[in-house]
Amino acid sequence: MPPTAESAHARRVLNVAQGHQPSGVAATDPNIASSWRRCLDTHALDPGARMAPRVLASSQLRERRSALECLRSVSMPVLERLQRQLMNPRQAVLLTAPDGVIVESRLHDGSRDDFHRAGLWPGADWSESCEGTNGIGTCVVERAPVIICQQEHFRALHTPLTCTASPVFAPQGELLAVIDVSSTSTDVTRQSQFHTLALVNLSAKLVESEYFFQHYRNEWLLQLQEQADHLGGFAQALLAFDDSGRVFAANQSALNRLGVTRDAIVGTRVDRWFAQTLDALLAQAHPSPSACWPIRTHTGELLLAMLRAPARAVRRVTRLPDAVPTTPPEPFADPALAREFSRACRVFAHDVPVLIRGETGSGKEVFARAVHAASARASGPFVALNCAAIPESLIESELFGYVGGSFTGARKEGMHGKLWQANGGTLFLDEIGDMPFAMQTRLLRVLEDRMVMPLGGGEPVPLDIRVLSATHRDLSERIAQRQFREDLFYRLSGLEITVPPLREREDKLDLIRRLLAQTRTGTPGQGGAVSVTEAAQDRLCTYAWPGNVRQMRSVIRTLVALSENGVITFDDLPNELRDAQVVALMGSSGSSAERPEEAPLDAAERQALRAALDACQGQVSAAARRLGVSRNTLYRKLKRFGLLRG
Repeated sequence: MPPTAESAHARRVLNVAQGHQPSGVAATDPNIASSWRRCLDTHALDPGARMAPRVLASSQLRERRSALECLRSVSMPVLERLQRQLMNPRQAVLLTAPDGVIVESRLHDGSRDDFHRAGLWPGADWSESCEGTNGIGTCVVERAPVIICQQEHFRALHTPLTCTASPVFAPQGELLAVIDVSSTSTDVTRQSQFHTLALVNLSAKLVESEYFFQHYRNEWLLQLQEQADHLGGFAQALLAFDDSGRVFAANQSALNRLGVTRDAIVGTRVDRWFAQTLDALLAQAHPSPSACWPIRTHTGELLLAMLRAPARAVRRVTRLPDAVPTTPPEPFADPALAREFSRACRVFAHDVPVLIRGETGSGKEVFARAVHAASARASGPFVALNCAAIPESLIESELFGYVGGSFTGARKEGMHGKLWQANGGTLFLDEIGDMPFAMQTRLLRVLEDRMVMPLGGGEPVPLDIRVLSATHRDLSERIAQRQFREDLFYRLSGLEITVPPLREREDKLDLIRRLLAQTRTGTPGQGGAVSVTEAAQDRLCTYAWPGNVRQMRSVIRTLVALSENGVITFDDLPNELRDAQVVALMGSSGSSAERPEEAPLDAAERQALRAALDACQGQVSAAARRLGVSRNTLYRKLKRFGLLRG
């Protein structure tokens, strides 16, 4: 803002402080004028000051983040989803502590510098007492959603910003955090931020619900919702109570639904507020609830209810607690894949849908089964539906089921669909990008309502499922071509992870050994171990595997079936493996002239690797011994220098 504009803004603020009637931007919302007066009278701030925001030291920020670990863990998937929904590189999504200090941010790489110059980064204190009227600080004071648009800011320095913020409340009603979306765009108005405000409010409610679940996971949790809506939505009413029925907490939706205050309900018996005894209420619980039931409140309102048993009780009846594994399972020894697995497990435990990307044959279903097996739903069903393998005319009945006689060729007794079969467990939608467009609309409705109605009629069935989906397609391109619904994409992609292609994995040797052991064990009439010569092993590890794990499994099965003496040699390999050029030899493509940016040390290392490989006739194991490094280390170096190819 030019100096003259800054001065004019400062004069407007001072006029309001002197008791003049506010005009222009300050008159649109009386809270703005009130905030300006607080900044002048209480905090003694100067609207023309050009000081940067106060920032916590790194050690203080670490302590602040550590104290808010539970909040951060449930918030991050919500913030990432909000950023994707906004799809605006000039908007930053921020999470703050209850005092206005930013603890997390989600920024687009291209706009990171702009927001840093504006002072919007983790550790910055945006309380109203420090930075004057702004989205974060004023939301903290008002304890209500706010929009602070450009010149509504107190400090002239912040007038290029537009901030939209919503409070997040803890189960007992105290302020827990603020979610803020700040924009550096100049062509915005207060009215244009109403849609952003709706998304921010929704995100805040989602975080509140997830935090409630985590905070009271060792108590009974009662969820209430109108029958027309789905359980699990952002407006769900939540109550937590102990084994004796004593209410510990209720969120604001529950207080509104029951028409009581927090002080009136906390400490009372839960059955006081419903036309149902405590024993009857507890009898409806299940470790992995798969059904809802109607319940009438003390005022006579009929709601839909679901009761979650305490985690301490769940552990007595399920194979695994609802916790993230500390170490990846054996199939995921590759570091990149192990990291993706850990991320997927963490969000899946909070009912966040996971979209698995990866090339055909890379093991997306194996990954999905591992996530299911590591969750609290491991004892429930894992139901897979390959959307590309079922004819379009049959996919609807396969997914939703049907009643008897609903169409020609239907079974007399009808059939339960995949959605019903997955109740209480996990539904895996493989190749979701190939689902017919018409089916996507109905699937979206089912996932939103958590109710499924079979073809041909019948009663709607409540669903308790978690969803994993996978695709090898570019869904953004499918959306642009109007072959995939954008709203379904956002519903399925709470977290997107990538299963790397086999050629990029570092655990190929371990995978080969496991496949050999599994194949040998499963081959009738064959027992004992199968050994592989070094030359064959090197080629199996360095081959590009365009068909990924599926191709490797097929090749190994064939090699085991054909082996007569229990040894697989280089000559036993298929022609396509034997003839593949694995090491890119020196030539025009490897000339140093085409890599002018390569450092001298890198060039020397590249030359040493080539010399070792040439001396060992391309045998990686021998070259590793010659260089005095492990085979895995040599593979990584060859990959780094582009010396491996199929």
